[in-house]
Amino acid sequence: MFRWKNSSQTEQEHNEAALREAKIKELKTLLGELSGRNSLYCSDACLKRYLEARNWNVGKAKKMLEETLKWRSTFKPEEIRWDEVSGEGETGKVYKAGFHDRHGRTVLILRPGLQNTKSLDKQMKHLVYLIENAILNLPEDQEQMSWLIDFTNWSMSTSVPIKSARETINILQNHYPERLAVAFLYNPPRLFEAFWKIVKYFMDAKTFVKVKFVYPKNQESVELMSSFFDEDNLPTEFGGKALLQYNYEEFSKQMNQDDVKTANFWGLVHSNNNQLHASNGFSGGAEISPEPNQTNP
Repeated sequence: MFRWKNSSQTEQEHNEAALREAKIKELKTLLGELSGRNSLYCSDACLKRYLEARNWNVGKAKKMLEETLKWRSTFKPEEIRWDEVSGEGETGKVYKAGFHDRHGRTVLILRPGLQNTKSLDKQMKHLVYLIENAILNLPEDQEQMSWLIDFTNWSMSTSVPIKSARETINILQNHYPERLAVAFLYNPPRLFEAFWKIVKYFMDAKTFVKVKFVYPKNQESVELMSSFFDEDNLPTEFGGKALLQYNYEEFSKQMNQDDVKTANFWGLVHSNNNQLHASNGFSGGAEISPEPNQTNP
């Protein structure tokens, strides 16, 4: 009986894998022929993430992906460079950590209490830049990142406006599906509860379950953090032993180096005057980032 059960489970898993592979091919066919950056963006792994985000409904995944391609054609996240958003990064309100979680995922540290600007457009551009950078630096066997949100010095007066929070959630869950593994809200003050009651309604079910409230005096929270992070790497602000140090100058150097990697990945030339143009077979001008092919719904 035990062997029969294992054999049955193996066959079922094989069938499910075959079905999912077929759906990836179906989605690829429905999207039609893509060119330029859209072709590079829509890898099989990408299609899989969009299908997972829509519970493997091909039609819904196609619609979601086409909306992302339209967004990317106007927002152009792959063209954002550090010198365009460096002013947003002066305080270290959002930055890529110098360590990974236990699963090898890139970690973004967010410190909303250090908000230093009021421009929603610039804030979103900065966040998207760092999400793209986090993805760029993922290990080959990993597709997701972890967020650590530090509420030190957070207050209603320094909190992110509802509009900003809503746009952040919109971008993350609609244009970077299955990129977030978990977001830890570490020791949020009681005042945050009122803010959270509004913000949570902007989240879909898949994003909502990834948000974890953790408190330093709660044993379950301590164990949860320990299951995701080595305490020797984890900053003291999150219950670990490491010192949280953000050096703006050093981080800027790192981002400038990564900008070259980004340009190379997307087939762009990164020059000293920060002008970008196509290379490696990409055509120039607007054709680099075309609108997604229009197909029948």
